[in-house]
Amino acid sequence: MGHLWTLITHLHTLAGPVMMLIYPLHASIVAIESTSKLDDEQWLAYWILYSFLTLAEMLFQPILDWIPIWYDVKLIVVAWLVLPQFRGATFIYETYVREKIFKKYEDHQGKTKKKSVHFMTPKKEEEDDDDEAY
Repeated sequence: MGHLWTLITHLHTLAGPVMMLIYPLHASIVAIESTSKLDDEQWLAYWILYSFLTLAEMLFQPILDWIPIWYDVKLIVVAWLVLPQFRGATFIYETYVREKIFKKYEDHQGKTKKKSVHFMTPKKEEEDDDDEAY
């Protein structure tokens, strides 16, 4: 029974980094390379929420140290955010962040800005000029 308990303890310890970092990192890379926008939204929302969770955890660490099941609760919440069956990160972002925070920001600004992303890529001519300079 001792070896089984040791194995379970090690798996429990590894579950957090795998669920919270390794799988989302892999899925984010796959999402960037795909043409679908839905998976991009899911993983960007996840990283936003994970950042908030990490900041809150840092702020409330003295209190959380008194809660013995905090790691397990965090693992379950992150699993809900991460797993594609639930799409929890997208749900939380659309329900709370976009509706409550972003809408308030737009109301204070008095106008709605278009969302657009511009990737900076060098033109072919600029690349050739840079190569000649070296």
